[in-house]
Amino acid sequence: MHDTSAPSPLSLSASGPLAGTVTVPGDKSISHRSLMLGALAVGETIVSGLLEGEDVLATAAAMRAMGARIERRESGTWHIHGVGVGGLLQPETALDMGNSGTSTRLLMGLVASHPITATFIGDASLSRRPMGRVIDPLSLMGARFAASPGGRLPLTMHGLCPAVPLEYTLPVASAQVKSAVLLAGLNTPGHTIVIEPVPTRDHSERMLRGFGADLQVEETPQGRIITLAGEAELTAQVLTVPGDPSSAAFPLVAALIVPGSAVTITNVGLNPTRAGLIDVLRAMGASITLSNPRDVGGEPVADLVVAHSALTGIEVPPEVVPSMVDEFPILFIAAAVAQGTTIMRGLEELRVKESDRITTMATGLLACGIACEELPDGLIIHGRGGEPIPGGATIEARLDHRIAMSFAIAGLRAARPITIDDAAPIATSFPGFTAMMASLGARIG
Repeated sequence: MHDTSAPSPLSLSASGPLAGTVTVPGDKSISHRSLMLGALAVGETIVSGLLEGEDVLATAAAMRAMGARIERRESGTWHIHGVGVGGLLQPETALDMGNSGTSTRLLMGLVASHPITATFIGDASLSRRPMGRVIDPLSLMGARFAASPGGRLPLTMHGLCPAVPLEYTLPVASAQVKSAVLLAGLNTPGHTIVIEPVPTRDHSERMLRGFGADLQVEETPQGRIITLAGEAELTAQVLTVPGDPSSAAFPLVAALIVPGSAVTITNVGLNPTRAGLIDVLRAMGASITLSNPRDVGGEPVADLVVAHSALTGIEVPPEVVPSMVDEFPILFIAAAVAQGTTIMRGLEELRVKESDRITTMATGLLACGIACEELPDGLIIHGRGGEPIPGGATIEARLDHRIAMSFAIAGLRAARPITIDDAAPIATSFPGFTAMMASLGARIG
């Protein structure tokens, strides 16, 4: 994990248009799940394009600790020899999740239906994040928990085998909670059913099917009903991970706000449960063209061709929030440059991310001279109408990778430098971020 004792400040600026073609790292959600399902499959799973950020490496280390053989070859492919569903072993030491909420919540689901005990630890930011949302359903399946106050890490859980099959309606739109219950259901007899009133990202469903699980999805008036047949047998796969749409959001918005820019971002995953940002930016007037659309491992993929655009503020429909929940920090930067006012509501979930992303972003925007009003569940931003952001501030990113990258992009359209107090957390999701921006013509300060 990164050394928190020595912060590494960062500022980006632009001396002219951004131009070029870039590839973003592999999708984080799909990378986590490919390691977990590969570790539960029978045979050798081979994964290309895996995101090699700290969060995903924490998942790989945990699966190794529970018996899977995982190695990275010189070619960059990852080879996973699984233990079979039900075959996870007792880890000898605590599982260090670093900064990764996804690793923690999904692995809690995996452990819940195995007869093992595991202790989860994480960094200061992760240890503030609520785990109760997965503790509740997994307890109903028979797992037992000893958590820190408020249902937080450090946390020890005792799995139960056989676990109790569950029919669970999600109280909060969370792909992580859905995935945790479904992963627990793999080694649970009978049928595990998750009812989703609001659709969330469906990588787990697509990938479980791809590995051979018997999983059915039914669209009903009360939401999506996902039924998984337990005691599943998963078969090893050869996978290519598409580029992460949440990472692609940063060069995409950079090209939109820097005059004269023309940027192509290749191999971006465009799963409809993740692609809300593109629809919202297009509604604001963004020029984004999809080129070479294709299907890779059950996931839609295309190249994004992006040109500088005059953006106009809109009211963002709250129903798109689950399909772009991680992209709001960078959307706030686009809104800051746009003409007029952008209103965003239904963002309660942003308050329990790596930081409280509403307050942290609002504080930073105000420091950079952007007028905005914080709402309990969102933000109203009054854009600069294409004029530069005043800037001249040092931003406290609060160890949050998406806050750090968002304000770094804002610096490209700022009259005076915007400095991020510590860019080290960017490595959790986007290790090559500064090098990629430099390749497009950004100046690194």
